[in-house]
Amino acid sequence: MSSNELPDPPKKIMDTKDIIKIIPHRYPFLLVDKILEIDLERGYILGQKNVTINEQFFQGHFPNAPLMPGVLILEALAQTGGVLVHLKGDSSKIAVLLNVNNAKFRNPVRPGDILTLRGEGIHFSSKGGRIKAEAFVDGKIAVQAEIGFALIDKSQV
Repeated sequence: MSSNELPDPPKKIMDTKDIIKIIPHRYPFLLVDKILEIDLERGYILGQKNVTINEQFFQGHFPNAPLMPGVLILEALAQTGGVLVHLKGDSSKIAVLLNVNNAKFRNPVRPGDILTLRGEGIHFSSKGGRIKAEAFVDGKIAVQAEIGFALIDKSQV
C-alpha cells in the first residue's frame, strides 16, 4: 500500500437492515450501526456505533462539552449483546435486558468518535445469557460491564 492509500475499513457482516430484523429498536433508539464480527462457537460479537453531533442527546447532555451518556453506551452494548444472545438462543425469541452488573465508566465518548462494542459470552441457555461487554474508542476502554439477558417471545414486545 502506498502512502497515498487509506487502509480498507472493517468489513461489516450486518448493517442496520439486518440488525433491525433481530432487535426491535428503531431510530432514534437504535444505537448499533453495524456488526463487524460474530463467532457463535466462541460466543463473541463486535459491533460499531458512529457517534455524531446530530444525536438528539447531545442537545442537553453537557451541550458546551458534549459527552455521550453512559447509560446510552450501556444500551449500545446491550443491543449488540442482544444480537449475540438471540443468535445463540432460540431464533423465535428476542433478547431483552435483564440486568447490568459491575459497570465502570473509564473514558468519555464524544461526537466524532467511533464506538467499538465488544461482547463475549459468559453463559448462554434457552432462557437467556450473560456477556462481558466492553466499549472502546481508539483502542481505549470507555465502558465495561457484565450484561444479562432474558429470551422472551417476540409477541411480548
